[in-house]
Amino acid sequence: MDNQSLVKAWKWQVAFSLFLCSWGWVSGQLRYSIAEESYPGTVVGNVAQDLGVNLADISRRRLSLGSDGSSRLFSIEQKNGALVVSERIDRESLCGSSLSCFLHLEVVAENPLELHSLEIEILDINDNLPLFISLNQLINVTELLSSPGVRFQLETAKDLDVGKNGINEYKLNPNLYFSLLTKHRMDGTLIAELVLEKSLDREEKAEHKLILTALDGGDPPRSGTTQITVNVLDINDNAPVFDLSHYKISVLENIPLNSIIIHLNATDLDDGSNGEILYSFDHHTLHSAKRIFKINSKTNEIVTIDTLDFEESGFYELYIKATDKGSPKLEGHCVIQVEVKDINDNIPEIIFTSKANEVPENSPIGTVLGFITVKDKDSGKNGEITLNVSPNSHFKIQPMSQRYALVTSGHLDREKLSQYTIKLTASDLGSPSLSSQITISLNISDVNDNPPAFLHNVYNAFIAENNEAGRLLCSVSATDPDEGSNANLIYSINERHIHGSPVSSFVYINSNTGNIYAQRSFNYEQFQVLQITARVEDSGSPKLSSNVSVFIFVLDTNDNSPTILYPENIGETVLEESIPRSAAAGYLVSKVSAVDVDSGHNAWLLYSLVQSASPALFQISEYSGEVRTLRGLHETDNTEHRLVISVSDHGEPSMTTTTTIIVNILDTVSQESPKSQNFLTNAKSTPDLTLYLIVSLVAISAVFLVTFTILLVRCLRKNYDSGCEFCFTDKSLSSTYMDQYKPTLYLNTWNIKIYGGADGSTRSSRVLLSCLFSTYYRYSKFNFE
Repeated sequence: MDNQSLVKAWKWQVAFSLFLCSWGWVSGQLRYSIAEESYPGTVVGNVAQDLGVNLADISRRRLSLGSDGSSRLFSIEQKNGALVVSERIDRESLCGSSLSCFLHLEVVAENPLELHSLEIEILDINDNLPLFISLNQLINVTELLSSPGVRFQLETAKDLDVGKNGINEYKLNPNLYFSLLTKHRMDGTLIAELVLEKSLDREEKAEHKLILTALDGGDPPRSGTTQITVNVLDINDNAPVFDLSHYKISVLENIPLNSIIIHLNATDLDDGSNGEILYSFDHHTLHSAKRIFKINSKTNEIVTIDTLDFEESGFYELYIKATDKGSPKLEGHCVIQVEVKDINDNIPEIIFTSKANEVPENSPIGTVLGFITVKDKDSGKNGEITLNVSPNSHFKIQPMSQRYALVTSGHLDREKLSQYTIKLTASDLGSPSLSSQITISLNISDVNDNPPAFLHNVYNAFIAENNEAGRLLCSVSATDPDEGSNANLIYSINERHIHGSPVSSFVYINSNTGNIYAQRSFNYEQFQVLQITARVEDSGSPKLSSNVSVFIFVLDTNDNSPTILYPENIGETVLEESIPRSAAAGYLVSKVSAVDVDSGHNAWLLYSLVQSASPALFQISEYSGEVRTLRGLHETDNTEHRLVISVSDHGEPSMTTTTTIIVNILDTVSQESPKSQNFLTNAKSTPDLTLYLIVSLVAISAVFLVTFTILLVRCLRKNYDSGCEFCFTDKSLSSTYMDQYKPTLYLNTWNIKIYGGADGSTRSSRVLLSCLFSTYYRYSKFNFE
């Protein structure tokens, strides 16, 4: 056949295959046809169009073929979704002599994940010549005894093409003695037999040479030839005869090697060497059968020499030839049909297809994770499969057409389990049942579903006043069970202003570590407690955050000297007190009143007399500040005494303030306008002591009531909002420090005595009022934030 004929045939096949590509969906799968030997790049069909994928979605869906071995022959173009030929396709190497040749592939589409079956039929073209194994065939025919009608088996030609491109005709060159008879074997193979039409006479012609031509059905047809030489021999007039011309045998595929399947028996009526029979396979027995069976020439038995496999072939035909040793040799023939019965010897195969190895933890129930295909080469019940998934409340298998889908059946939580191991078990229904198992590892990817959480409900920091700027106050720390950027924490402070000033002027927080630093020096006398709200935020999307209260307690240091309220020294003026010479021992001369804006021991005051011309005449109470006479006055005592009094606190180091009082001793004390009966003022009229007491007590009570109310409201609000533990609750730490750092005012009013008359009542009243007003002043100044 010339090249032009081949090209013409190939083009016809390609046109036919492209016509078949219009099939589209058939029974839920794609089916195309393509002629073998098609050039690479030949379009088989448009997968995207047949699957209903828009041209704009092709790149997003990322169509691809499964990992089956045949997928290398084809590829899907990503620009238009066309299925094209990638490599040379040789139908004969793929399917051998099978009449139909189908390649089963799978198309994988992503976003969402889908799996589609693809069936491609490989069409045969007439690209192979019919060939005879032997170029010469020899037939011996006994003269005279071979009457017309005798048939002689001829060697069958082989053609790798199938269907109409296979062998469909034999021709014999015209002659007077022989004709040709053709028939089809059970497997469809066309075989030829030589028929004797006229008795042979060796003396007339001892040898006949014939030409046998095999033709296929291609367009144009291709052919092959062999020469048949017929030798006319002398008489051996009885051929071997089998008991039956056809035998049917059934065997199990698991029979052991060297098992006997049949004992051959043919008879020959001749005697001697003409009656001795040799058994062999004739030319019609396929090579695949000869690989499994052989004839034992000594025992005339057919035995197995290789393992039978039902999945490879369930049927064999053995063409047996019995040949005697006569001259010429005569033959007898029979056919043995061997049926191989299936046993359950193949375990099910599980194929899991998925393009993703992780799934987000917020995936809804029913999310498809991948597709499962199960196969079993056995047949019947041995090939029926049940599929089970390991007991797991989060995944299940969902039957689909021709496969299964692995889907989620419960909510996933990466923080509880970040990787799942799923076991799939496939079991057939054979007896005994066979099963196989695969393990799928599925990673759970994180989503930002957990807000950061501080390690403590409240943080307390302590710092002594007059600290240096940049001092570390405390560290807040939070954890986030998420991972990656969802657990990348950033710390900040919620407030923008404190006491009317930017919060940055008070404290600074390191956004990475949570360390809180002082931005300036704190003054205990300005404020004792500074409350801020620390915030932590992750870097997820959307961002999640939490807050926590931070209390910064300023600790007092002894940085303030006592302040003397009475006597009040203005400029160079020195207080003068007058006492009568008749004053007895213990007479109240004056009372020094002082306060210290520090707290605790730093505000605990001690009074002492540091300088006096008559130390045996006067003394001062170290706790109350009262100056009294130690004895009665004598006529010889000086009329003027200068007392220097110091007021010291108990701080480390102690701080001291001094004041001076001049005491005048008078023989008589004027009743009209006492010189110095008031400790605080020189008012001409005696103040209403009762009114001062009531006003002072009401003011102090009001301050305490307002402070308590504000504190209670703040506490309740913060407890509701952020779990603050700082209030009047059993949370001892915060309450203790709140109590400890309330303003402390030590007043020397414990031993106040009310004296009547000009020498006692007015002076004591003034001292008491001074203490009350100073108390009001301190509490009204205190700001509890």
